[in-house]
Amino acid sequence: MPQTVCSGTMFTTPSGFSPHLACAEPGEEEEEAPQEGPGPGACLADGPAITSASLDTLIQNLVPTADYYPEKAYVFTFLLSARLFIPPPELLARVCELCIKQQQLDQSPLDTAKVRKFGPKILQLLTEWTETFPSDFRDEKMVGYLKDIIHRIAPCDEAYWKTLNQVLQKLSQRLALMSQGEESIMKVSLNASSISDKLVAFKTKPQPIQKDMLSICSDPYTLAQQLTHVELEHLSHIGPEEFVQAFAQKDPLDGTQPCFSDQKKKTSNLEAYVRWFNRLCYLVATEICMPAKKKQRAQVIEFFIDVARECFNIGNFNSLMAIISGMNMSPVSRLKKTWGKAKTAKFFILEHQMDPTGNFYNYRTALRGAAHRSQTANSNREKIVIPFFSLLIKDIYFLNEGCANRLPNGHVNFEKFVELARQVGEFMTWKQVECPFEEDRAILHYLHTAPIFSEDGLYLASYESESPENQVEKDRWKALRSNVLGKT
Repeated sequence: MPQTVCSGTMFTTPSGFSPHLACAEPGEEEEEAPQEGPGPGACLADGPAITSASLDTLIQNLVPTADYYPEKAYVFTFLLSARLFIPPPELLARVCELCIKQQQLDQSPLDTAKVRKFGPKILQLLTEWTETFPSDFRDEKMVGYLKDIIHRIAPCDEAYWKTLNQVLQKLSQRLALMSQGEESIMKVSLNASSISDKLVAFKTKPQPIQKDMLSICSDPYTLAQQLTHVELEHLSHIGPEEFVQAFAQKDPLDGTQPCFSDQKKKTSNLEAYVRWFNRLCYLVATEICMPAKKKQRAQVIEFFIDVARECFNIGNFNSLMAIISGMNMSPVSRLKKTWGKAKTAKFFILEHQMDPTGNFYNYRTALRGAAHRSQTANSNREKIVIPFFSLLIKDIYFLNEGCANRLPNGHVNFEKFVELARQVGEFMTWKQVECPFEEDRAILHYLHTAPIFSEDGLYLASYESESPENQVEKDRWKALRSNVLGKT
């Protein structure tokens, strides 16, 4: 069914994350953070090993030195989760302050040999930050801190100026693309219109009043390809930080509010993606309910079953689930005569794949298979993995709800954020795949702009197609005809 983001009602059962995360025992008191380099057990070759630590210790472990650079997994995990405790500009300011102090960058003359060992490492950290979390640098303070630290080390090597310019140029291009993409998606969302429910009366007219999907695209594989275009376009704009900000709330073990609690949560891309899922659900239901003849409705059902199967084969599980959800909406599922005329064996197989039983066991198995195929793929076609997004959000929601951000001793529950980073990091890999299919502008335009019925419109169209079977349906039909069509 259509979904809403950030609502506990959209979730059913928690995913299988490690249960001990929620009840981790407070560790021993942390030793004082060293003046330079990581704390004990900060990171191992295969990723972060810290289970909990003070925020100061975690920040210290992020700071590179002449002889130390944090593991990439640690950098991603901490930059992703730290925003729950400290705003990104303040975090970068703290990092720069520690760098200046440890490397004595405020003294003259500078230790050129030492700075030349340290310089590439701080540049690497800043590059990773700008590439992975570019939206952080929409804040001018962030760019100011970045420039300041590079200006301090640049006298020791002129190459640092060139690197700074390259970082800033790439950042500017990335931010411009993000803004263009967000504006485009917002424009599409605003332009998507609803059919006037009064148009249900078209069933009494000999000529169709609007185009339908089959007149635009009659090949299921082609439509599945174009749906994949839309999905990957949406995914490309979702930043990892949106998953954290979507569920930010006050932690009872934390004495402070989330650092962005007084700002509008920056989850617009994530929310736009949920709206796309809902639109596709309603578009499928509208296309099925619109035709006046039972044979035509059955053909549309069979067509979308084939589209769903092609989505499954491609690895586009989000469109697959949206199509199944649209076909299972009550106004569609009640069309028993129509379903009786359609060949539905393949539909039941697809439903089985997306069955919620066992916390979507069948789907998760198929997703693992697609993920494995992606890891060993030689082409972008084989790399495509588009997860059922609402379930991914649900998993993150339950991870967030089931595990405290801080332990009773005040330490950050870093083990929780390692698991969060694992889930988000996997998604970030999938969203970077370039769509290998050629765009069909006409189909994409139809997917984005074709009018769709509201829920009342769907019910009205459904009752016009197959008469109400019981008194409840008859009463509803009568009310809809009165309210929508002005008939009695």
